[in-house]
Amino acid sequence: MATPDTPRQYVPLTCHGHSRPVPHISFSPLEKDDVYYLISACKDGNPMLRDGQTGDWIGTFIGHKGAVWQARLSPDAATAATASADFTAKIWDTHTGELLYTLQHDHIVRAVAYPPDNSDLVATGGMEKKLRIFDLTEMKPKSTPEAATNGGNVEAAIIPSTIQASSAFEIGTGVHTASIKFIVWTRDPNILITASDNTLRWFDLPTRSVVKQEVLDGEIGSCEFCALAPEFTSKTDIGEGLPVLAVAAGKSIYFWGGLRAMDELKRTKMNYKVASVALDPKGRKIVVGEDIPATWARVYRWDDDTEIDIHKGHHGPVWSVAFSPDGKLYATGSEDGTIKMWKNCEGFYGLWRGGANGGAERNAE
Repeated sequence: MATPDTPRQYVPLTCHGHSRPVPHISFSPLEKDDVYYLISACKDGNPMLRDGQTGDWIGTFIGHKGAVWQARLSPDAATAATASADFTAKIWDTHTGELLYTLQHDHIVRAVAYPPDNSDLVATGGMEKKLRIFDLTEMKPKSTPEAATNGGNVEAAIIPSTIQASSAFEIGTGVHTASIKFIVWTRDPNILITASDNTLRWFDLPTRSVVKQEVLDGEIGSCEFCALAPEFTSKTDIGEGLPVLAVAAGKSIYFWGGLRAMDELKRTKMNYKVASVALDPKGRKIVVGEDIPATWARVYRWDDDTEIDIHKGHHGPVWSVAFSPDGKLYATGSEDGTIKMWKNCEGFYGLWRGGANGGAERNAE
């Protein structure tokens, strides 16, 4: 029987469409009219853009020739960055789906990141063990008139730009000894964090040097900022309204706060291997994606680590967990090739219309 502490169960929305594992999902910032988007990376090479509230498919970015490991939306949500095993990162127009830039590397690209308030810079990392920053304004895509088939009208076609890695700014040359799997750009635009093997490193961009380093419990499975849109934050939130860095590594989860995400807030040892973690700073709850031995997502109270829910919908490790910018839902991406969206508020929201169990199962195609 449910206790007063037990959250009301809501049936998740299941987003199909990918044909292979989903290693990473990410929400956009909140747009006008409370609209936001969800982007997913997939090993099928076809990252997808969805409506963030409903999971409805908007489009697929076609052009990679290998698995896509990571995908993020820019601060203005006008572009998306994807990192792929085809030795490239690509920048896409989210309105048209067109490819704008190919960032050519010499090995697999695992990580991409935008600064908090600049859509013209992109950081990349991967198997080259190099952290680079690309300035997209240096080589704008060109457009050329091209005869269209609809009545002979002339429409402009975008010619994507290719930017070689050698023209990017490298930060911390020789520092990384393993593949860079995650990059987080803090609210201080001069501080950038990388996750490589079992080590977090904080880089100061002006000096291109490491200013802080943490060796964790095991190989890092996820490393993400958890942040609500500014209009939903308050000083009473965990992190006092600033983004909180949430990291899953080995059998432990970690959280750092502050303008530079350098202040440790909490670390907890679990009794299982963790694949991913995310934080609801206002609701004071943690969602942990399991790696081994099970395939569940577990929900805990921040204040006392009490387990308050178990999500058993996936059939493979949960590689990525992300909260929406309004905090009213969160999404999980799994080895099983699906994304599930879980309600995180009372009352009607999105496609959850109430009912005995808080909503009916609904597949978002």
